[in-house]
Amino acid sequence: MGATELARLTEAFESNWIAPLGPNVDGFEREFAEKIGSQFAVAVSSGTAALHLSLRLLKIQPGDEVLTSSMTFVATANAISYMGARPVFIDSDEATWNMDPQLLEDELNRCAVRKRLPKAVVIVDVNGQCANYRDLMPLCLRFGIPIVEDAAEALGATHRDIAAGRFGAIGCFSFNGNKIITTSGGGMMVTEDEAWANEARFLATQARDAAPHYEHSTIGYNYRLSNLLAAIGRGQLEVLDDRVAARRRIFSTYVEALQDLPGVTFMPEPEGFFSTRWLTSLTIDPGCFGATREDVRLALEAENIEARPVWKPMHLQSAFADCRAATNGVSERLFRDGLCLPSGSAMSSEDQQRTIDVVRATCKRQEKK
Repeated sequence: MGATELARLTEAFESNWIAPLGPNVDGFEREFAEKIGSQFAVAVSSGTAALHLSLRLLKIQPGDEVLTSSMTFVATANAISYMGARPVFIDSDEATWNMDPQLLEDELNRCAVRKRLPKAVVIVDVNGQCANYRDLMPLCLRFGIPIVEDAAEALGATHRDIAAGRFGAIGCFSFNGNKIITTSGGGMMVTEDEAWANEARFLATQARDAAPHYEHSTIGYNYRLSNLLAAIGRGQLEVLDDRVAARRRIFSTYVEALQDLPGVTFMPEPEGFFSTRWLTSLTIDPGCFGATREDVRLALEAENIEARPVWKPMHLQSAFADCRAATNGVSERLFRDGLCLPSGSAMSSEDQQRTIDVVRATCKRQEKK
């Protein structure tokens, strides 16, 4: 948190505008839309709420199938389940760690043969990097299937100079405490469709009809962002570019310090992609490195340094054991060998060096110098 956030919060307190909604919510929506180049933005209570509302706008029904990325946080699949729909998981490619276009095409072709196309495709931008929309979007367009872009982890990223969140019919963001900017808890839905934006605001405010009393003709949700949290978000948005630059510097330092270790490979950034490096993620080949990813994680934990495996694929989660999946082994390998190192924007050089030293000390195959 910085001085701007505190000033905006103080202003909200002094105006006594601490109830839900208010001028900071309006300002945050307007400034966020301008930042990423979208027409409309709707501030909500979480990224999960944004995903849920998006599927509601697309009129997903119980029993519908929705294709989605397998390597993601569970919120993506949960939102599909909230609608009574069934997620169908698509594995990752090696180039981006995001949804594999070839697997998506194969699955869509199978669905077409069965004469049961999915009602939507929810594509996740993992670890601060966009998926390969150059290849994914034409596939969905060919079959007439809308895309929801789960850009919760990728605010500030671009693909072919287009901002994350703008590739689907609807884009969704998260401002959870671990994201590149935070409102403590919160999210944003973006779209080019004004009617959808208005409907999302209506549904997110308990679907209260225009009347002097409380009149409700449809089921709504308590999903709107508070004026106080929006005040924080407006201040955070001002430093987004600085945060992205800080994460990329942290990533570059890790690469410079660890790339000589045998078996260490960092998450790639293909040509035409600009990643925020929200998380510095790498894989460790135990045969070359002399230790497993888990050995490294536990060595870091012993020094009070938190590191985590990359996302466990949804098709391996018991909650979704009965869901169909198109797999190629990539996300399973990334989960087995992948590690996310400390990457916070405010991380000190001393803390980063401490992390580097532990990783290097754990490698059993490095040459003595």
